[in-house]
Amino acid sequence: MSDTILPQSPARRRFVGIAAATIAAGSLSQLAFAETTQAITDVAQATGGDTTAIRPLRVHVPESQLIDLRRRIKATRWPDRETVTDDSQGVQLAVIQEFSRHWSTDYDWRKVERKLNSLPNFMTEIDGLDIHFIHVRSKHENAMPLIVTHGWPGSIIEQFKIIDPLTNPTAHGASASDAFHLVIPSLPGYGFSGKPTTTGWGPERTARTWVALMKRLGYAKFASQGGDLGGIVTNVMAKQAPPELLGIHTNFPATIPPEIAKALQVGDPTPPGLSDDEKHAYEQLNALSKRRAYAQEQGTRPQTLYGLADSPIALASWFLDHPDGYGQPAAALMSAVLGRTVNGHSAGDLTRDDVLDDITLYWLTNTGVSAARFYWESHFNPYNATGISIPVAISAFPGENYQAPRSWTERAYLNLIYYNRPEKGGHFAAWEQPQLFAEEVRAGLRPLRT
Repeated sequence: MSDTILPQSPARRRFVGIAAATIAAGSLSQLAFAETTQAITDVAQATGGDTTAIRPLRVHVPESQLIDLRRRIKATRWPDRETVTDDSQGVQLAVIQEFSRHWSTDYDWRKVERKLNSLPNFMTEIDGLDIHFIHVRSKHENAMPLIVTHGWPGSIIEQFKIIDPLTNPTAHGASASDAFHLVIPSLPGYGFSGKPTTTGWGPERTARTWVALMKRLGYAKFASQGGDLGGIVTNVMAKQAPPELLGIHTNFPATIPPEIAKALQVGDPTPPGLSDDEKHAYEQLNALSKRRAYAQEQGTRPQTLYGLADSPIALASWFLDHPDGYGQPAAALMSAVLGRTVNGHSAGDLTRDDVLDDITLYWLTNTGVSAARFYWESHFNPYNATGISIPVAISAFPGENYQAPRSWTERAYLNLIYYNRPEKGGHFAAWEQPQLFAEEVRAGLRPLRT
């Protein structure tokens, strides 16, 4: 075979040039991918292989990931505009485009990152899974340990504004005797917690994990609080009734009587004989039952939601449409995004950047699908809490999915120590009305302090 190098034809030169460019582009693409999958947290290593160690955690997102996020937002391929003048077909094109413009040009992730790092963040392994949590101890003696659980599409970011009012009540017009030591974990598959690689990580296992976490932190007795999925975990914990649990407070009570649930299932009109509060709750539930497509998808086919991992706009629009329209619980989110009150539900203290902080956390941790899978792992009626006998405090906010009547609440919770109907606030109560929410938690759990 001759070693003579023959001159290349123009066609061959073009082919070689294209091939080289393709290889180079592929290499650059792989490099970009590698950069955007770098760790976004620094976690102290356990010494001596101690899996029970409490390890400090610090958040730092590489700039390459934020650049990639903005690039993806700007590269969105948009669909046609909706054919109606309202939101009946979903998140309106003009709304999401303006939202995305702000996200890609004006939004500053570093602000929430600094807030995160100003708080004591930790990681610990429980039952084979890394669990992230914020742990803020009060300066006041005899503070009550309280674990607070977020929901979907929320995160620990939901709870930021209640930390100081609950741990430092004297700075917010309350008594030192109302202080709490706060533990705020990320649900399995959410935020900085580990993503389960096997089935079984639903509310029941999570509730047991929370008890293990509180005991590991040295709390022999504690209370639990939750809304949305956090309310479900809190209710399950109350049903399990571990001896360490003093009682619970929830703003997502599960109080629907069996006969009401049956009437809703078959689409019956409002049953006769209901009180005004019960009629109002039935009408709210009847409207909600027609707008649950997101929950059905997450509860049956969460793995299909690949768009939540691939497109920031798919993730954002899925969250903003919760549940399938701008009624509750999405109304407060949209009020914050639009800067005006939607359907009579004020955003309260919730801002557009609060909403973006939460969505961006899901994006950076790539937890859209792993979080949705929590619905698939929930194998019971979340609105039925019959048989709970430990002390329970309920705050029935007017903008919740339904405002639980006291009559239904007393049937579901056998040891009801507090029930109140605040004048304002909705599904994301801690986010929307943090001061009012803190007052409700203090009042609700005060009877347990004796």
